[in-house]
Amino acid sequence: MPQAYPPDPEFPEERRAERVVWEALFEQLPDDAALFHSVNLLEHDREHEIDLLVAWPGVGLAAIEVKGGVVTRDADGWHQGREPNRHRINPVNQAQDGRHVLTRYLERRGADAHRARAAHLVALPATAVSDDWDSPDCPRAMVIDRNDVAHAAASVRRAIEVHGHGHEPLTADGLNGLVEALVSELPSQSDQLAWAAEHDQRVEQMTRDQARILDTLRYQRRLKVIGGAGSGKTWLALEQARRLARAGERVALVCYSRGLGRYFERITANWPAHERPAYVGLFHDLPMRWGAERGSDDDSDYWERRLPLQLGALAVTRPQEDLFDAVVVDEAQDFGDLWWLSLLACLRDPDAGGLFVFLDDGQRVFARQGHVLTDLAPHVLDQNIRNSKPIAQLFGSLSGELLRPRGLDGAPVRLVDVDDEAAIRTADDAVEALLDEGWQPGQIALLTTWNRHPEQKNAIDVGGWAAYWDAFFAQDEVFYGHVLGFKGLERPVVVLAVNGFRDRGRARELLYVGLSRPRSLLVVVGSRALIEEVGGGGVRARLERAVVWDVGG
Repeated sequence: MPQAYPPDPEFPEERRAERVVWEALFEQLPDDAALFHSVNLLEHDREHEIDLLVAWPGVGLAAIEVKGGVVTRDADGWHQGREPNRHRINPVNQAQDGRHVLTRYLERRGADAHRARAAHLVALPATAVSDDWDSPDCPRAMVIDRNDVAHAAASVRRAIEVHGHGHEPLTADGLNGLVEALVSELPSQSDQLAWAAEHDQRVEQMTRDQARILDTLRYQRRLKVIGGAGSGKTWLALEQARRLARAGERVALVCYSRGLGRYFERITANWPAHERPAYVGLFHDLPMRWGAERGSDDDSDYWERRLPLQLGALAVTRPQEDLFDAVVVDEAQDFGDLWWLSLLACLRDPDAGGLFVFLDDGQRVFARQGHVLTDLAPHVLDQNIRNSKPIAQLFGSLSGELLRPRGLDGAPVRLVDVDDEAAIRTADDAVEALLDEGWQPGQIALLTTWNRHPEQKNAIDVGGWAAYWDAFFAQDEVFYGHVLGFKGLERPVVVLAVNGFRDRGRARELLYVGLSRPRSLLVVVGSRALIEEVGGGGVRARLERAVVWDVGG
């Protein structure tokens, strides 16, 4: 199959004819070819669009204008549709103009592809054209009718070889230059910012649309929602807790990481009182609220064994009014086995009380191997609704869950190839370059995979954890963090400094989390060889589509 740009194009109902021809070519073209959908070109004050563009090494280029429905030609020219909606069209001129404008653009760019043989074709996937039909401006070989769709690639090749204008077949280098000219350019500053705003609006709407999932599952009292990064689990966990509280239940909304816990606290604080859960925050803060002894951060036995056991023991002694009708757990893959037993003890009815867990096993970044209770009805989220397509496709290859990317196409991922030791320093340079492009400081997060950034250490040492996370939510400044503490959180732009991995056994999961945190733009700074080694073939293939960014260039 060819390289496709975009990789997963969307065809609205009015462009279904383009889908038919695109799918045929995608199935028939060889692996070294490229297939473009909706190539928009601006020359002077005129806009042009090539519906489908085929770039075929060893053959040439083909600009294809697609017209659906019934298409006819008579002495008055080309027409589309039936009466009373029949109207004039000029598909040959559209295809020809698109080819000429593309060739001139490539020549201005100095791209070798401008020398390649190029033809224009008209595709009529719903119209039959007789084999002996001919026209002075459009020979039969330049038409793909409904009977030709089954061998559309052969028709394209024949048109290029018989009617192509140009000096030579397209070369592999010429194809690379064509892709760079049409796809890999960084969008302008204004384009990037406008697109990011549009993407955020789309994300917000798609996320809210997920409420219908909870409508469908409203009678379930034990539920396990499984979904990869970007599938909207955290929003669903919040909404489920809100609905339960609104229905009069006493609810606990819990998670493991400090940042996510603070996010829950800030969000729910703005809800009406009757919609707020009775407890919101970190799992391990609940037993402390009930009188558990405090332990040190580096005492793993305290966090993994003694504290959850204390919670279970304390729950047995609490009055019924302190216990919960339902517990909602986000990022449930972080919880150890003992914690689940203690959570059940916190329910007024441990056997029938509500338990709603949201998890992604691809983000199991801690050493513990807890197992979510098996008697929970599973529901799988199968769409990525929060990341742009280039970002979702890159980290999606690391996930066990197959998610259809629903975000906008967006800017390509940027890659800065440096060794581990230079990753943080170069990531700082990348942040400065992004600020120069017009991104606001509060839109950017710089995350590390091993040692913390000095700015993160300083912020925690000076202000403590609460002030550190409040600064993140204020969205006024660049945020410096570690991927371990950023699960469930996001920013429009993330600069991921891959400065090594403390535990190579969990490197793949850490990389997955880091790559999945931006909504609109991802900049990866680190050793390409290390990233591809950890990520495997899927990441390696998708990084071929990334822009290699010279931060100082």
